Amino acid sequence: MPKFQTIVAHALVRAASALLPTLVIAPFAFAQSPTFEVASIKPARPIQEQALSGKMHIGMKIDGARVDIGAMSLNDLLWTAFKVKSFQITGPDFLKSERFDVIAKLPEGAKEDQVPEMLQALLVERFKLTFHRETKELSTYVLVVAKGGPKMKEAPPDPVESPDDPPKEEKGAMTLDTGQGKMSVRQDGRGGAVINTGKNGVARMSMDNGVMHMEVSKVTMAALAETLSRFIGKPVVDMTELKGNYQVALDISMQEMMRIAQSAGVTVPIGTPGAPGSTAPGDAASAPEESSLFNAVQRMGLKLESRKAPLETIVVDHIEKSPTEN
Repeated sequence: MPKFQTIVAHALVRAASALLPTLVIAPFAFAQSPTFEVASIKPARPIQEQALSGKMHIGMKIDGARVDIGAMSLNDLLWTAFKVKSFQITGPDFLKSERFDVIAKLPEGAKEDQVPEMLQALLVERFKLTFHRETKELSTYVLVVAKGGPKMKEAPPDPVESPDDPPKEEKGAMTLDTGQGKMSVRQDGRGGAVINTGKNGVARMSMDNGVMHMEVSKVTMAALAETLSRFIGKPVVDMTELKGNYQVALDISMQEMMRIAQSAGVTVPIGTPGAPGSTAPGDAASAPEESSLFNAVQRMGLKLESRKAPLETIVVDHIEKSPTEN
């Protein structure tokens, strides 16, 4: 596969993964907790390499006393540990570029909801983290319901036995192990792709004139807001008050795809359409409110409003780029 197509494919998978609930790390309630009994931290394989191998180890999975974290950046570990959004972390640039695999064991009697505070302790001990909390006025977008109400369909309830479970053997499909379950990726025969995570939803994607059209069968508004923030590059706060899961469709420009590819750690060569430094016409920047993404949000009966909002941030005063030895 040519390098440009490979980069776009990675952006597509990452974009769908951000929307599908199976790849969204659930929030945890904080409680008084001990530290991990033991923890091993190693540099993760590049995401590009994982995708090409057909076996991805990304995200966090807790199975009994075992905590398995794959290819999470320091920024990912920080927002998980402090139970905030990624844009509420302020620190050095390498927070998003350096990725690690962590295998840890919970002490006897510990519970899953104690994991975030244990991650805090791990970051302090192994990465020498020091930080402070600070409330800042940030430029944000709020996701609200537009006049006339939402135009999205609610996702149907999960069947007892989901017919969308990725088949064990599917001709022409590549099965990826994300660390939080398996998903299958296959071409649809029309130049597009279908990403299936079983009961957690299906994403269908196609490209037309440099714009990706993506339809997702099941997503919460909180997950949609988080994903929009990655594409737009600014915090997006869900204020729709819509509960449950919805079917959504988005049109995403090449420039927006390259932004999320880079945030996922994919190296985008200069000259790639939509990448920084590109002179291709597709890289022409438009006002955010005129972008394909904003128009897609409006078609769903939603609206993104620009506001200044006070948000608590975690300011990293010091953190090492590499952990102390295991």
